[in-house]
Parts: sequence; structure tokens; C-alpha cells
Amino acid sequence: MFKTFLISFFLSCSSFAATIGKPAPDFKLKSHLGKTITLSEFKGKTVVLEWYNYGCPFVRKHYDSKNMQSLQKKYMNDVVWLAITSSAKGKQGYLAGSGEAVLKYQEEGMAAHSLLLDLDGTVGRLYGAKVTPHMFIVDAKGTLVYEGGIDDILSADPKDVAKAHNYIAQSIDELKAGKKLSHTKTDAYGCAVKY
Repeated sequence: MFKTFLISFFLSCSSFAATIGKPAPDFKLKSHLGKTITLSEFKGKTVVLEWYNYGCPFVRKHYDSKNMQSLQKKYMNDVVWLAITSSAKGKQGYLAGSGEAVLKYQEEGMAAHSLLLDLDGTVGRLYGAKVTPHMFIVDAKGTLVYEGGIDDILSADPKDVAKAHNYIAQSIDELKAGKKLSHTKTDAYGCAVKY
């Protein structure tokens, strides 16, 4: 009887997890500016979620090469870009609050709408974010349409950026053109999220 309860409880909880083709779970997090941000406030716009950890070599690949900032800037008028850190206190990539987050945002030269602090890892777990950078795209209807890697070369070498096929750029361009996405799920690669 208890086992049946646990199974049904797990299934009911898992229905809130992020799933391609289903409404993206809403969330509420504090931004680097101390403002409360919700996913639902951007309904009607495409939203990119980028899991971020400043100490991860795979994140460094995309930030030190300016690849991530270039994407954020290029699509600034087309998408709302939310970088999210889910690193726990005492772990690599942890940002204690808005003060540290503002400094990191400026230091990185980010052009994301916000750097969000998921201090207890709730949103990361809700979306099944496993690595940094793990990327997700939510379309204007609020549907999760993409989950996976930023590109197709699973390395931490900045030299690979130029020759990689960028899934995020392709997906945003296809959404803008009203096309069906070529890829909805790809291999996410990087450092494990430090929950």
C-alpha cells in the first residue's frame, strides 16, 4: 500500500518536471539586480535558459571566447535570455547574492536579460539541468521546445567554438522563421551542476 502511494506521489510530482512539447514549468527567482523574475512574465516571448557556473571549464570555453555573450547580444531583440546559477553554498560557482551576481554579470560582459540565483537548486532540479551550460528554449506559447547542449562539439577547448554547429542559434532562427525545430533534444555537455 505504501509502495503504491510512493509510486503515485512520484508520478504526480514528475508531471511538473520540464518535458519537451509541454508547458515549461513556471518559476520565481531573484535576479542579479535583486528583482524577482518569473518565467510566466515573459509569455508571448521566446525564452532561453542557460545554466551557468563561472568556474566550469565548459562555461569558460563559451565565455572566454565571447561566444555566449555574442549569442546573448545577437538575439537580444528576439529572446529573453536568462542565465541561472544553481550552485549550492560552498560549491564551485556559488554566488551568495545580488552583490556577487552583479559583479560576475559585469565581469563576464553578459548581455543576458538576467543572471538568476537558484540558491537551493529547486529550478535546476525542476528542469533536470544536469550540466553547465545546459540550455533550454521556451517558445512564445510557453512550451518547452529545446533541451540540450549549446553546440555539437563536446569539449572545453575554446578553439572548437568556431567549427561547432550551434544548436541555440539554429533553434532561435527557426523559431523566428516559423519553422519546425531541426533539433528538440541534444546531448548537453559540461560540468555537473553543483547542487
